[in-house]
Amino acid sequence: MNRRQFLQQAATLSATAASLPFSGCESDSRRAQGPRKTLFKISLAEWSYHNALFAKKMSHLDFPVVARRDHGIDAIELVNQFFMDQATDRTYLAEFKRRCAGEGVSTLLIMCDDEGNLGDPDSNQRRQAVRNHHKWADAAQYLGCHSIRVNAETEGVGSFEEQQKRAADGLHELTVYCGNLGLNCIVENHGHLSSNGAWLSGVMRLINLPNAGTLPDFGNFSLGDGTWYDRYKGVAEMMPFAKAVSAKSYDFDARGNCIETDYRRMMKIVLDAGYHDWLGIEYEGEHLPERDGVQATLVLLNRIRTGTGVSP
Repeated sequence: MNRRQFLQQAATLSATAASLPFSGCESDSRRAQGPRKTLFKISLAEWSYHNALFAKKMSHLDFPVVARRDHGIDAIELVNQFFMDQATDRTYLAEFKRRCAGEGVSTLLIMCDDEGNLGDPDSNQRRQAVRNHHKWADAAQYLGCHSIRVNAETEGVGSFEEQQKRAADGLHELTVYCGNLGLNCIVENHGHLSSNGAWLSGVMRLINLPNAGTLPDFGNFSLGDGTWYDRYKGVAEMMPFAKAVSAKSYDFDARGNCIETDYRRMMKIVLDAGYHDWLGIEYEGEHLPERDGVQATLVLLNRIRTGTGVSP
């Protein structure tokens, strides 16, 4: 199969599968009761188009249109880096909200970076980082999000337990602020200790608030210095606290399987944890154009969701 045929098949499969609930093997009596509940829902993370956005070939305001018209996806996850100066600009946010409404697209969360370390060794810097995130929580509430996604960076200072306590301290304060807005404050495995599933789940236990949670990412398990945490173990450790999940993908084989992550194995972990909410596609590969990589991930997830499986 050449590349053109692969993409044509992917588009057809995606359009068909997106409209179908999970079927699997059902009895006649079960089918008579109507379709089963969908196993999970699919959203699109804005980072999937980071190359186009950084190159100014696409604007942040275009994102909901691309999600709906190019991929048939009606829920999106934003990245603050692509509208860094507009967090408090209600005119801009209102225009983005208008475009989402026009496409029938909902905004689920804002991924927040570059606002300071919530586990900073300096307590004053930690407090400042919390305050820096307030504007994004306010913007998320205005856009109708359920969460902001933040990082648990500690600068690597102190013991395993000391860094847990500092991260929990900053995150607890921010989570309280988010709770007052009706939002979750969720943490992604995003490098260093945050990519250690045992460490991050321990931080969640220290915070001990119902709106604190995790966003397990299938691919972000680099601990630094060339060391990697086991991705399947890490996701399993974070899933009890998950309020969103990132379906990270890089490369695909000729059968449409993700090369670096066994999606069947990973999705079994996710579903066995009782999670049936949003899976955010986050394509970060280099061999397929961004649009094609998103589509390939969408097809793969839909095969799992509809019970048609994934070719071994």
